[in-house]
Amino acid sequence: MIVQQQDTYRHKGLREKLITLLQEKGIKDMAVLEAMRNVPRHFFLDPAFDKIAYEDRAFPIGEGQTISQPFTVAYQSELLKIQKLDKVLEIGTGSVYQATILSEMGAKVFTIERQKKLYDKTMKHYPFKSKYLHLKFFYGDGYKGLPTYAPFDKMIVTAAAPYIPEALIEQLKPGGLLVIPVGEEGKQRMLRITKQEDGNIQEEAFDYFSFVPMLEGKKN
Repeated sequence: MIVQQQDTYRHKGLREKLITLLQEKGIKDMAVLEAMRNVPRHFFLDPAFDKIAYEDRAFPIGEGQTISQPFTVAYQSELLKIQKLDKVLEIGTGSVYQATILSEMGAKVFTIERQKKLYDKTMKHYPFKSKYLHLKFFYGDGYKGLPTYAPFDKMIVTAAAPYIPEALIEQLKPGGLLVIPVGEEGKQRMLRITKQEDGNIQEEAFDYFSFVPMLEGKKN
């Protein structure tokens, strides 16, 4: 992740076109759209991608990981139904773009990255350290969540999970939501899990997506 210091009129114009595209593809949550209008996506990419940073597609960020396409970011954010000061756990920090969008919406975000090199890049280059003071970074195993900081109002997983980790359900507040893509490599179903007051879960299924796999453990 290389920080781009300038957010030009050209970049802002490209974001407006992206917002229009996201609306045409079905994104309705105005808070999501406004956050994506305000956050410069090109700040999270290598300069080589500057001219195409606002195309609706994923780009590599190193270590076999990607920055998700804007539609995917908007889709998951909309399913989360973010309210200001929601306490959100994100599994898979990656480029930090998704976490920044949620922070821009007013959430208190706790994000976990298992790739040490990506985590170190984030800690060194993250462009909004002084702006999003409620955004906290952790190096760890996403399958285990963050029990020390639980419970959470909302959770988002930004990698393809073969199953729903029990630890995440345990760390979710009653009434809380978990948005997670579940399935085999290449194609996953986006699920929204609601934890009931009695601890049982309600599952809703949405569209299919393609994510990099969610792996267990930490990688140095």
